[in-house]
Amino acid sequence: MRLLLKVSAWIDAFNEGLGKLVMWLVLAAVLISAGNAIMRKAFDIGSNAYLEIQWYLFSAVFLLGSGYVWLRNAHVRIDFIASKLSPRTNTVIDILGMLVFTVPLCLILIQLSWPVFERAWVSGEMSQNAGGLIRWPALLLIPAGFAVLLLQCASELIKRVAFLTGHRAQPTSEVAAAAAPHP
Repeated sequence: MRLLLKVSAWIDAFNEGLGKLVMWLVLAAVLISAGNAIMRKAFDIGSNAYLEIQWYLFSAVFLLGSGYVWLRNAHVRIDFIASKLSPRTNTVIDILGMLVFTVPLCLILIQLSWPVFERAWVSGEMSQNAGGLIRWPALLLIPAGFAVLLLQCASELIKRVAFLTGHRAQPTSEVAAAAAPHP
């Protein structure tokens, strides 16, 4: 179990770092959006590439940030039900949800999206818009994002099993536990 907890800590550190990097993409998207709007309104100069890069950046934030959100336990939960259950019961429900829904969903979406990315990469597919960007970076974000989510799911499964077997005092990461509301 010690080795698995070390793997979990590595995954958590990876997603922590990736999440902090992804936060900067929000700023980049805002600056590009503002610059594009100023150029369009003030100088009547527009570019589809600027519009598309905003879309790419939004996709990167959403998809690559999913593991960070889960690590921080900031995802959507049904707290009014969970708060009435014991930590052990919540942990068992979490494990079942991950094994029945999250893992299969991630695997299916990685499997389905990889060939789409691969075709775009091989063909050099471009946006249909004049002055648009190549498409493969945006399409690569889909399998990459679900791989990041699957990695964090593995980390969360390890932590929850360690909690149930008495190897951890809490089922979530320390940052998630510190951020949790206290009754």
